[in-house]
Amino acid sequence: MLTDYISEAMHCAKYEILEDQTFYGEISGLDGVYSNADNLEDCRKQLQEVLEGWIILGLRLGHSFPEIGGIRLNSDLKVA
Repeated sequence: MLTDYISEAMHCAKYEILEDQTFYGEISGLDGVYSNADNLEDCRKQLQEVLEGWIILGLRLGHSFPEIGGIRLNSDLKVA
């Protein structure tokens, strides 16, 4: 379930090239999940790392998660 959620979220990612020619990526609806890197692949990789950290922190804090692609994580999942 967690892998599917991450995969679906990454499919929702939007990327753009900034004026300084770096790449910016974000996942709409997931506050604080964004990245910036010199190339698209690094931006994508960093964005997934940020997403994973966002999920882990949210689980520890008992946050609820938005449904993405029909997948809903719930706060019953626990991280030790």
